Amino acid sequence: MRHATDHNLTLEERDKRFFFHPSTSISDLLANGPKIMDRAAGVRVTDIDGRSYIDAAGGLWCVNVGYGRQEIVEAITRQASRMAFYHSFSTMSNEPAILLAERVMGMVPEGMARVFFGNSGSDANDTNIKLVWYYNNLRGKPQKKKIISRRRAYHGVSIGGGSATGLPINHDHFDLPLPQFRHARPVDQYREKPEGMDEEGFAAMLAAELEAMIEAEGPETVAAFIAEPVMGTGGVLVPPRGYFERVRAICDRHDMLLIADEVICGFGRLGSMFGSVHYGFRPDLMTLAKGLSSGYQPISGSVVSERVWQVLEATAHTLPGFGHGYTYSAHPVCAAAALANLDILEREDLTANAARVGPYLRARMQAVLGGEEIVGDIRGEGLMIGVELVADRATKRAFDPALKVGPRTMKAGMARGILCRALPHRDVLAFSPPLILTEAEADEIVAALAGAVAQVRDELMAKGDWRPS
Repeated sequence: MRHATDHNLTLEERDKRFFFHPSTSISDLLANGPKIMDRAAGVRVTDIDGRSYIDAAGGLWCVNVGYGRQEIVEAITRQASRMAFYHSFSTMSNEPAILLAERVMGMVPEGMARVFFGNSGSDANDTNIKLVWYYNNLRGKPQKKKIISRRRAYHGVSIGGGSATGLPINHDHFDLPLPQFRHARPVDQYREKPEGMDEEGFAAMLAAELEAMIEAEGPETVAAFIAEPVMGTGGVLVPPRGYFERVRAICDRHDMLLIADEVICGFGRLGSMFGSVHYGFRPDLMTLAKGLSSGYQPISGSVVSERVWQVLEATAHTLPGFGHGYTYSAHPVCAAAALANLDILEREDLTANAARVGPYLRARMQAVLGGEEIVGDIRGEGLMIGVELVADRATKRAFDPALKVGPRTMKAGMARGILCRALPHRDVLAFSPPLILTEAEADEIVAALAGAVAQVRDELMAKGDWRPS
C-alpha cells in the first residue's frame, strides 16, 4: 500500500513516519524526533532552526577538509555534467578513477600495488576479507580462513565487516559474527593495562595473547589480523608503543596478512597521512574511506600489497575473471570529488595542522577538565580524541549504563553549540573535528564541553544518582 502525501506534515513528522535511520534508537526517534541539519561551512553546521554548532565530530569522523569547499562542489558538477556514471566492470574505466588510483598509490606506504574502489568503509572491509579468502584459495590453502579482530573494534556493519567489528550492539540479534571470526583483547591502556606495567610491557602482553590465540586456533587455519591503527568507535583507544611492530612480526611468523583499517585514521587525522605510517608498520591490505572524499561523495578503497597482487596476477589466467565488484565501484563523480578533496588536503597541509592543533586541543581538555570528578581519561592522537566519563576516578568505576551519562553530556554539549559523539561502549565522548580546526575553535570546544560535563555532574548529584567519592 502506497502512502499518500500529507502536505500538512512537518519535516519532523515526515521523518518519523517514513525515514528508517541508521544506528539510531527507534524508540528515541519516535519519542523525540530528529535533529535536522540544513547547511554547513568551515567547521560549523547549522540546523533548520538557524542554530549553529561547531562540528567537533567531523560528521562521522570524515569531513577532513571542512564544509562548503566550492572546489569540490565544482569538481562534482563538472563531472556530473560530462558523464554522471559509467561502470568499471569488464575492463571499463573513466578518467577520474584512473587519476585517483594513481594519486592514492602515490600516497600509500611502499609495497602496495593496486587500489579497488567501493562505496563505504564497510564494503571496503568486506572486499578485503573476501580478498584474504580468495588469496588463500589461490595459494592452495583453503583451510586458512579465520580472521582475528579485537573486542571493541569497529570495521563496519556489513556481513563481513560487521563480523570483524567487536561491539555487541552490532552483533546482537543480527546472527553475527560469522564463524570464521575471532576477537582478541583491545588496546585499552586505561582499563586493561595492568597497574604498574609500562606501554612496552602491555604491548608484549597483548602480542603474547594474540600469538597464543593463533596457536590455539591452529596457525594453518588463521588467515589475517585486522586492526584500526587507533580504535575509533570502540573508545578512541591508542596502541601502546611497540604494539604494531610485534603484531607485524607475528603475522609474518604465521603466514598471515595484516589488514590496516584506515577508514578513520587515513588522510591526515592522526597528524600523519596514514595510521600505518604513524605507527611504522607494513600492511598487506589497507581499508580507506571517509577522508578520501571528506564525505562529499561516498567512496572507499581497498589497497592491495604486492604480496597479494602477485598471487592474483599469477593465477589470473586459470580463472574466468575476478568475480567481485559493486555497481558504483570507481564512480566517476565520486572519484572527481576525491581528487579535489586530496588537492585541498595536500595544498593546505592539513595533516600538519592536525599534528599541531590536535595536541593543543587535547592539552586544553586536560588543563580544563583533567581535575573534573567524572572525567576519568582524556586520550587520543592528532585530531582524534576520546574523553571517558566515570563514576569514580580512583577505581575507574563506570556509570550505570541506564543513566546514559555519555549521551546526556553529548546533548548538553549540543545545547552549548558543539557536536560530538557518545560512543556505544561505556561513556566515552569522541572528538574528530575537521582538520582545518584552529586553536580558537578548539578553545570553543573545550569551553562548551566543560559546561556540559559540569551540568550533567550537577544533575546526577541533584537526583542522587552520583556523589563524589
